[in-house]
Amino acid sequence: MKNIIKDRLAFLKPRRLDIIDESYLHKGHAGNTGGGHFNLIVVSEIFQNKSTMERHRIIYSALQDLIPDEIHALSIKAITPSENKKI
Repeated sequence: MKNIIKDRLAFLKPRRLDIIDESYLHKGHAGNTGGGHFNLIVVSEIFQNKSTMERHRIIYSALQDLIPDEIHALSIKAITPSENKKI
């Protein structure tokens, strides 16, 4: 699944793309039908002058057909290269 997410987000030309699979932390919790839990950190110039909501919409749009079957939960940190220097 990590490779699929990476391929889907390649259009962002990310300077940094961390895909952390945290599914093991959520095994058996209520409502999980088997999809994975992922934490994303995406650093891209494309996010410049976009709100947090716009950035998340871009990512969700690229992954929408994977939700909720392959991806059950998604945590996103979408930032620009200049914002990356602050974290």
